[in-house]
Amino acid sequence: MRWGRPLPAQVQAGVALPFLISTLVWGSTWFVITTQLAYAPAAWSIAWRFLLGAVAMFGVAAAMRAPLLLPRAAHGLALVVGVTQFVVNYLFVYGAEAQIASGLVAIVSALLLVPNALFARAFLGQAVSRRFLIGSAVAIAGLALLFAHELGRDAADRGRVLLGVALSLGGVMSASTANVLQATQRARALPAPTLLAWSMAYGAVIDVALACLTDWPPRFPLAPAYIAGVLYLALIGSALTFSLYFGLIRRVGPARAGYVGVLIPVVAMALSTMFEGYRWTATAAAGATLALAGLLVAMRARSPAR
Repeated sequence: MRWGRPLPAQVQAGVALPFLISTLVWGSTWFVITTQLAYAPAAWSIAWRFLLGAVAMFGVAAAMRAPLLLPRAAHGLALVVGVTQFVVNYLFVYGAEAQIASGLVAIVSALLLVPNALFARAFLGQAVSRRFLIGSAVAIAGLALLFAHELGRDAADRGRVLLGVALSLGGVMSASTANVLQATQRARALPAPTLLAWSMAYGAVIDVALACLTDWPPRFPLAPAYIAGVLYLALIGSALTFSLYFGLIRRVGPARAGYVGVLIPVVAMALSTMFEGYRWTATAAAGATLALAGLLVAMRARSPAR
C-alpha cells in the first residue's frame, strides 16, 4: 500500500488533540522519572506505576463501555504487547535515566519514528512517501545536533553517556515492536481499551515479579513528591496517554504516530531549562528547529491507504 491522499479535515481534527496531549504529557514524564530515581529503585517505581495504571485502564475501559474480558486467543497478543511496552521498554528507559540526563534520553527515544516506519513497511505493507522520508531525515538531523550538543557537554564521562544512549535505543526498539503490534489486523479487531488494559496488567505483574527478584523487599516511599510522581505517571502518563497514543496508531499508522516522539525532546529540554539548569546553545537551538521543521514536512506527507 502506498500513501494516498492527505488526511481529511475531520480526521486531522481527531488526530491533533491526542497528538498534542501525548506530546506534552510524555515530554514532562522524563523529568518526573528522574525525580523518582532519588527515592526508590527503578524496578519498584516501574511496578507501582503500571499496577496503578492497569487499574485505571480497566476503569477507562468500563467508562467507555468496552468489554473487560479478552477472547482467550487474544491473551498471547496482550502479553507480548505488555512485555515489550510496559516491561522491557521501561526497564531500558529508567536504566538510561540513571546514566544520563532526562532530556538526552528523550532525544534518543524520539528516533522511535524510524523503526516504526521500517517495521510498518516490513510487516504491515505500509510504504512511505518520499516526502515522509525527507521530513524524517531533517528531523533526525535536528535530533543529531541536539545529541551532539549533549554529548559534548559530558565529554569527561562519555562511557556513561554511551551506555545511557544504548539503553535508550533498546527501549526504542522494544516500544516500536509494541507500536506495530497495535496496528496489526489482529489487534485492530479487538477493543483498544480492553487490549491496553490487559497488556498493562500483564506488564505490571511481570514488573512486580522482577522488582521482587532484584530489589526485595518492596519499597514505596511516602514522600509527597514520590507519591505525586507515581500518580501522575500512572494516571496521566500511562492510562490517559497510552489510550490516546494507541488510538492514534490505529488511526494514522505507527510511522506517523511515531512523530509524537519528535516534539517530546523539545518539551523535555524546555523543562530541563526551567528545573535542571539546562542552557541552550546555538547548536541545540538549531537542532530543535530542524526537528520541528522535519515534523511539519513529514506530517504533511501522504497518509497510508486503508
